[in-house]
Amino acid sequence: MRKPRVSSRFISFRLGGEQRYGITKGDGVVDLSVRYGSALPDLQAVLLANAFARLEAEAASLSADHALEDLDFDLPSLSPEKIICVGVNFPDRNAEYKDGQEAPPNPSLFPRFLRSFTAHEQPLIRPPESVQLDYEGEIAIVIGKAGRRIAERDALDHVAALTLANEGTIRDWVRHAKFNVTQGKNFDRSGSIGPWLVPFTGEAQIADIALTTRVNGEVRQSDRTSRMIFSFRKIVAYVSTFTTLVPGDILITGTPTGAGARFDPPLWLKPGDVVEVEAEGIGLLRNTIADEV
Repeated sequence: MRKPRVSSRFISFRLGGEQRYGITKGDGVVDLSVRYGSALPDLQAVLLANAFARLEAEAASLSADHALEDLDFDLPSLSPEKIICVGVNFPDRNAEYKDGQEAPPNPSLFPRFLRSFTAHEQPLIRPPESVQLDYEGEIAIVIGKAGRRIAERDALDHVAALTLANEGTIRDWVRHAKFNVTQGKNFDRSGSIGPWLVPFTGEAQIADIALTTRVNGEVRQSDRTSRMIFSFRKIVAYVSTFTTLVPGDILITGTPTGAGARFDPPLWLKPGDVVEVEAEGIGLLRNTIADEV
């Protein structure tokens, strides 16, 4: 299958202590905030105005203002109302549970808070409460149009952009209670989102792309979106049944088999490790690991 075209990449970043946004160009970035900041102060405003295509066209003739290596990446979406994650969404991941059960008819879901994520090239933080920090590479979709009880046939009309997530997890803390995993999924800066927002152009962009996670260069997770148990359409439609989706909401769509917890003995992340999550046509999200200080 032909490799997906890499679309424009919109980033949030910090430079000289100021929060800015722009569009990447080669190894640099066109600073859109200095040109459009009064009307569109951040990427959330760009999303609300459905202005990705217009800004891409207007930036086509502009030269990069800054080198990517000179700036600090920020979370691409700074103010989502909701971040909702899918728990088990690949066949081999379902089989990991060894409970003899077929894939369920509906996705398992849980919330994450924005504070539990950090940005591209920033460290994931291992807390003092546990050494069981694990990785989960995933594709995230960003909602661009509000909706409730959205039909599957219309679901992708509500998607504005794509990004990546490392849905980092403190494994022993997902079993601190009987019925939920929220605690182990929400330690501050235990996961990451980024490095940028890629405008969504249609179903072909995500229908059958490779999703890979590497730790210190070793492939740990690898699968394709065509094998997802619950499609992107199903996820949007199902979540919108019980809650109104609004622009900026992030849906994190599930991880392949191969997380560190599934090795014998388990392979937990430790300070100095480098984790990379990569998906065709979207990009590469990279983080180191550090202990909380």
